[in-house]
Amino acid sequence: MSSPDPTGAVVTPCEDGPLLLRGNFTLVTQDGETIEPGRATVALCRCGKSAIKPFCDGTHKVIGFRAPSSRAGS
Repeated sequence: MSSPDPTGAVVTPCEDGPLLLRGNFTLVTQDGETIEPGRATVALCRCGKSAIKPFCDGTHKVIGFRAPSSRAGS
């Protein structure tokens, strides 16, 4: 396993939760408009039910979202 690039972004899938995005990143809409994250680490919705997409609002806990933190089948 290689070490993360300290100048780049690191994405960490949390078991049954969001994708944590840390590091040097830019979020953009599909039209290329910048989405201001407001912080250096953000949680991105993975369940599709957040009221503040693309950010996580914790809804995954309420709806019982399940997803592994590793690749499926690994």
